[in-house]
Amino acid sequence: MELIERAKNILIAPRKEWDVIETENDNQEKVLMGYLIWLALIPAIASFIGYGLIGYHFMGVKVGGGVLWGFRHALQQFISVIAGVYLTAYVFHYLSPKYGGRQDFHKSFQLAAYCYTPVCVGGIFYLHYSLSMLAGLAGLYGLYLLYLGVQPLMKVPKEKSTTYFVISLLAMVVVSLLVGLVVGLITGVGNRW
Repeated sequence: MELIERAKNILIAPRKEWDVIETENDNQEKVLMGYLIWLALIPAIASFIGYGLIGYHFMGVKVGGGVLWGFRHALQQFISVIAGVYLTAYVFHYLSPKYGGRQDFHKSFQLAAYCYTPVCVGGIFYLHYSLSMLAGLAGLYGLYLLYLGVQPLMKVPKEKSTTYFVISLLAMVVVSLLVGLVVGLITGVGNRW
């Protein structure tokens, strides 16, 4: 399936799209190479433009701007998405059998990757610092996608799916914070050079 069509369907008609995804036998490499990497470029490129080429003002002082600054932000965004999806998939994979679901890493990876779609698409808001908060808000839609995708992909029984969703949600928040912190330290984003 085409990348744009998949992204559109997962955002607009997620219930129907989860049923389609459930029938697919795509492994993690196919989803990574054919979908996730391309979507992860959206926030990376937008960050490069927004933080590197445009920059922003804080209390009347221009902050950022410059190729190195933009590259660091782009790298942070790209690595955060890829690492976040992998770590989240491992959490889904680990938790699923504890709630009566299937333990299939490829399905866990599909669930995580497609739940990150709004994060990536919303990354376009990094084009301008004043809109960057909207990127985070777009990511909240990913939680709804997770809620809808738990049963079809992980086969968690209906009576346990809400608990699995809540535990997975908490794990996703922790993973996101840890990945953001580690990648920020590695790339130096947030630190002045």
